[in-house]
Amino acid sequence: MNKSEAENLLRDFREGKVSVESVLSAFQRAPVEDLGFAQIDTHRALRKGFPEVIYGAGKSPSQVVEIIGRLIKHNNNVLVTRVVPEHIKAVKKRYKKAIVHEIARCITIEVEPISKRPGKICVVCAGTSDIPVAEESVVTAEIMGNVVERIYDVGIAGIHRLFRKLEIIQQANVIIVVAGMEGALASVVAGLISKPVIAVPTSVGYGANLGGLTTLFAMLNSCAAGVTVVNIDNGFGAGYAASQINELCNPHNPD
Repeated sequence: MNKSEAENLLRDFREGKVSVESVLSAFQRAPVEDLGFAQIDTHRALRKGFPEVIYGAGKSPSQVVEIIGRLIKHNNNVLVTRVVPEHIKAVKKRYKKAIVHEIARCITIEVEPISKRPGKICVVCAGTSDIPVAEESVVTAEIMGNVVERIYDVGIAGIHRLFRKLEIIQQANVIIVVAGMEGALASVVAGLISKPVIAVPTSVGYGANLGGLTTLFAMLNSCAAGVTVVNIDNGFGAGYAASQINELCNPHNPD
């Protein structure tokens, strides 16, 4: 059950279209589907506002396909992250509506129409090499019902590129900043705007970047207020958190 289904059920009850027993039965159904290799949380959308997301890495193509099927059975939109070509081939063969986001390494399937909430999320990316992580955050935020503005290749090596886009960035409710190397872009952006910044360190960089650790530590030590940091290369986590912040700026009021 997702939030809209719960709201519709309660509305029908209020209007006398369904009985108390029917409402109780719907809410008392076991919120888990046991696949043996996976326990699907069918109430995730009700609690979190979006269904369980499938992390593709480490899962076989057949496992991903079966989990998708159970999510669709419950009228859930689908997001699969960190997919490889084998996942893509199996999913596209089974689900014709699947959309592959190759750069982001994601798959989405729109089962229910996605209504876009007011407000905007801005994804600011330091360099072209950071775009795959940035795109993972974009795909995540968009499937969750957000309007996303991309601003790419505005790293501090040519900081004038960032200043040209500052007005657009300031209009967003929340900003995701994706950067590798020394990760300074997050601090620069946070120092120029009044909105929350979610910093995503990437593993892009030469030897002393240490696979993103240097970037992570730099972002964690930012002197600019209002910076929150997610894990290395975790575009999904940033997109999800940004969506929740944007929703708080636009609270949903059911009829």
